[in-house]
Amino acid sequence: MRRGSRQGGYTIIEVMIVVMIIGVLASIVLPAIRNYTARAKMSEALLAFAPCRLMITEGYLSGGDPPTEGNWGCEVTSNASKYVDSISTRDPGPVIKVSLRGFSDLRIDTMDLTLMPLDNTGSPPSGPGSAVRTWRCGSAADGTQVPPQYLPASCRG
Repeated sequence: MRRGSRQGGYTIIEVMIVVMIIGVLASIVLPAIRNYTARAKMSEALLAFAPCRLMITEGYLSGGDPPTEGNWGCEVTSNASKYVDSISTRDPGPVIKVSLRGFSDLRIDTMDLTLMPLDNTGSPPSGPGSAVRTWRCGSAADGTQVPPQYLPASCRG
């Protein structure tokens, strides 16, 4: 062995600094990834509203008397999709309620998401022949339980 030769490598301090930097970055990035994942799944759950939206819009435009609560023909009692357990309608409104499941996230699983038709005045349609101009999605006033940060931007009240 020669004198004065030095071995290469990292000191324990250098390794600890690198591990600390990785840990800090992970603690910042992982919660954001979980939120983005939840929002992506929620976007898929929003597709469950489509059949009821169409039936309700057509029901009001047709000019006949709207069906009663739970009789719009678009309700599903269980296993509607991977992230939707059931779809129901209730008065007044009618409000479409989607019960969520399968998110593997207790902040969202078993919560309800709602969608309500509104006329040109911003109120629920008043009766036969009323036009549905817009839909209010994710409003706590309608019964939505999902925290707003997990809803897509298009569905925040």
